[in-house]
Amino acid sequence: MSNFDRNAPVWGAARAQQTSAVEMDQGLRSFMLGVYNNMTIGLAITGLAAIGISMLAIAGVSPTGKVTALTSLGQALYLSPLKWVVMLAPLAFIMFFSFKAESMSSATARTMFFAFAAVMGVSLSSIFVVFTGESITKVFFITAATFGGISLYAYTTKKSLSGMGSFLIMGLIGLVIASLVNLFLASSALSFAISVIGVLVFAGLTAWDTQRLKEMYLYSDMDAESAAKLSVNGALSLYLNFINMFQMLLSLFGNRNS
Repeated sequence: MSNFDRNAPVWGAARAQQTSAVEMDQGLRSFMLGVYNNMTIGLAITGLAAIGISMLAIAGVSPTGKVTALTSLGQALYLSPLKWVVMLAPLAFIMFFSFKAESMSSATARTMFFAFAAVMGVSLSSIFVVFTGESITKVFFITAATFGGISLYAYTTKKSLSGMGSFLIMGLIGLVIASLVNLFLASSALSFAISVIGVLVFAGLTAWDTQRLKEMYLYSDMDAESAAKLSVNGALSLYLNFINMFQMLLSLFGNRNS
């Protein structure tokens, strides 16, 4: 038998491995693209809802950008007890997701995610009363650039970020507790500290979640439906990281209406 004949099985196995690796790489890119597409649509829905509600809620603005009057809708959303419903509605959606995530189909999960994004937009519309539109736009693009850079690093790095998970979750719990305490203290110093630490925590969660999603796709045996559901759940995780990072940066660098 010639050397070519003897090496044929070896070359065949190598070619099969190479083909399998290429298919896996293409599948991973398609999966992550689906995650980012779902997240981007969610952010777009949130932005449109926030802008639309703010336009209906704000009745007058001074030349300096200060909100001078609210419509009846604005007074109901921002000044009446209804504001607590608006503030807590996104949390109710998150709890619903947590309890029903496993039993939902991917299509239902995507619909619920987009509905949640719209509710979050209504909740975030109040930032147009507190901050100038120019600073909101500026901070949004700062957040997008920061998020994109961190997520790209986490996707491409060979370094394992799994060890960050427990530390970041503890940091997130600490932020929630500190934020609740500051609702009663109204301390500007504590608010500043929460914002600074919050940016770091959600930046870390962005990296951790990105790599976690990548590894779950690569090392889990999922069918198409499971992968689609993971894409939606992953988009929700990254969306929440983005929204929270944006709010923390806005509290640090946003120009308030004077």
